[in-house]
Amino acid sequence: MTIADAPARLAAAADASLRWHPDGPYSLRQTLGTLLRGTGDPSFSFRPDGMWSAFTTPDGPVTLRLTNAGADGGAGGGGADGGAVDAQAWGPGAAAGLAGVPRLLGAGDDWTAFDEPAFHATLPRMVREARRRNPAVRLPSTGRMVDCLVPTILEQKVTVIEARRGYRYLMYRFGAAAPAAGAAAPEGLRVQPTPEQWLRIPSWEWHQAGVGPQRSATVMRALQSAVALERLSALPALEAAEKLRVIPGIGVWTAAEVVQRTHGCPDSIAVGDYHLAAYVGAALTSRRTDDAGMLALLEPWAGHRQRVVRMLYLSGFRKPTYGPRMTIQDHRRH
Repeated sequence: MTIADAPARLAAAADASLRWHPDGPYSLRQTLGTLLRGTGDPSFSFRPDGMWSAFTTPDGPVTLRLTNAGADGGAGGGGADGGAVDAQAWGPGAAAGLAGVPRLLGAGDDWTAFDEPAFHATLPRMVREARRRNPAVRLPSTGRMVDCLVPTILEQKVTVIEARRGYRYLMYRFGAAAPAAGAAAPEGLRVQPTPEQWLRIPSWEWHQAGVGPQRSATVMRALQSAVALERLSALPALEAAEKLRVIPGIGVWTAAEVVQRTHGCPDSIAVGDYHLAAYVGAALTSRRTDDAGMLALLEPWAGHRQRVVRMLYLSGFRKPTYGPRMTIQDHRRH
């Protein structure tokens, strides 16, 4: 994989730009789709003209647009889009944002061992078939610990609907507008609050967002050490996860969910997830299982367990639903 200058017309329209050439099939949407906190994530927008995102770098905020080169823009579909990816950036953090683009796109994610014939033959047929149909998937690495940690903490022990509703509220209330990127930029794109801004959010605003005191307190504790948190992006994924768990309120599930996105960890499994163990059990054995059972089922593919899970989801398998769903509770008016 290589990095080259973006075409002149793209470079002229942005503060900084580059073109990234993967070393094989590549799907922008499949690779980066896992980073979104639902379709209403204020910091991401998948549109026909590309994937837009906004975030903070050490140099300031940046608006980033990624498109499949040679496809008249566009974020790309579910298959192997191939070709290069053009990146354009605007704002004070444009250069710093572009520096992280190859890692973000999965440049460091190596599927060679997973695709090695002897190993591949050990995989369930469902996983092998999903990989055959989806050779363009990479595991992305944002390298941005705080940006991933805060929304993950908000998802602890609540429904996805509750967590994402609260995250959107806080983003629109305390986040900042993304740096201007011309008329083509999507409206409403937001940059997450900085650690200092998160720490200044008063308790009644957390309550209005539907975030209970336990989760808001965990955010506050974690961000007291925001500088040290960001340094974890340079460590191996499993070591970073272990250090995250030193913070009270951050357990195995939260640490795993974070390093899956910040480090592109190929092995990290979210033990304690409300649905995952039952899903893996149903997919691999046609029976529900618990966390211990899930880990036992995935043990033969240690080192690649997250890859196996990604392929299970991409297989299209849906587990049967039984019993009541988790109740959504709204305490904001109490």
